[in-house]
Amino acid sequence: MRNILLNADININFVNHIDKICANTWQNLNSSPCPFLQYDFFNTLEKSQSVSAKQGWQAHHLVATTNNEVTAVMPMYLKSHSWGEYVFDWDWADAYKRNGIEYYPKLVATIPFTPVSSDKLLSSALKMNELFEPLIAHCQQQNINSWHILYCDEIKTALPEDVYQRNTVQFHWFNHDYETFEDFLNTFNSRKRKNTRKERLSIIQQNINVRQLKNNEISQQDLEFFYLTYQLTYLKRGHQPHLSYEFFKQILASETDNILLIIASDEQEDIACALFFYDEAQLYGRYWGCTKPHNNLHFELCYYRGIEFCIQNKLKSFNPGTQGEHKIQRGFEPVLTHSYHWIKHPAFREAIKDFCQQEQKHMLTYQQQCRQMLPFKTVPLKNVP
Repeated sequence: MRNILLNADININFVNHIDKICANTWQNLNSSPCPFLQYDFFNTLEKSQSVSAKQGWQAHHLVATTNNEVTAVMPMYLKSHSWGEYVFDWDWADAYKRNGIEYYPKLVATIPFTPVSSDKLLSSALKMNELFEPLIAHCQQQNINSWHILYCDEIKTALPEDVYQRNTVQFHWFNHDYETFEDFLNTFNSRKRKNTRKERLSIIQQNINVRQLKNNEISQQDLEFFYLTYQLTYLKRGHQPHLSYEFFKQILASETDNILLIIASDEQEDIACALFFYDEAQLYGRYWGCTKPHNNLHFELCYYRGIEFCIQNKLKSFNPGTQGEHKIQRGFEPVLTHSYHWIKHPAFREAIKDFCQQEQKHMLTYQQQCRQMLPFKTVPLKNVP
């Protein structure tokens, strides 16, 4: 594919498979402990066919080189739909369709099916905003209708006029040096504290047993049960699951120390589970499913057990996934996420720019409203990174 010259020293091109990037090169550029930015994670997505051109996720990874040495990588995909992104632009696509204009293909920098904020650009030589113009040039050359950089770090510098910022709100838990779950609970007002204790007690009263497994403790039978519940979660919503069984099998084999599976059982029959990833500082809640509904079991497995794991392992924060205002009363604080967008079609730019600006104001207001709903005796002044 045609190279783009960023300046006299740096060339940018795009590759259609991760195996065209050396694993050691990727890892040397990657300074993040986040498990979803590791080479093995993206490689497993592609090898398991969970992302592919057939699935509407054609790999189109950005690679920058200086004197034939790779100095930056950004995982990107050519998309023919908007599933699995969690920064929703379906209304934009519908507006295009109503006007007889193609919205796809679009170019998206993201971790597939993983709405976790991180610096999507792996480099110490380049900054994200330096790529805006090369990405625009590439889209113009290749007849790509837009580009989108999702769940990235906030860009503090002024944006070009035709690049728009969007914000969403997620709910994260922060560890303020708690020694026990009870220490955390003691920061709640009395009514919310009582309600949480009641929810947790109900698990005992229902005679539900819970076990926690890490990596090599997870058997094939455990993994098969997890995948069954994972499938059921999607099928209940009328969708096919995004990730294949082979993906989870391979990622479990390649990741040695950052997967947590929590399984609940009733009379020795497994009935529900939640899968997490973690690194040296953060826990990431990813997937939940059940074969039988039980009161408060989702809260116990997905939230309370995760909080306990963070406290026990001195992790600083817990990202349980997108959306869910029910997380607020359980001590998860609203945080803003950031994404950046460029639209090729000139007739839609102004309308989308106005939408993004109005949405941003709404999200800031919504974040403050959510903060007032937190269960703490004293609302924290700010989130702890």
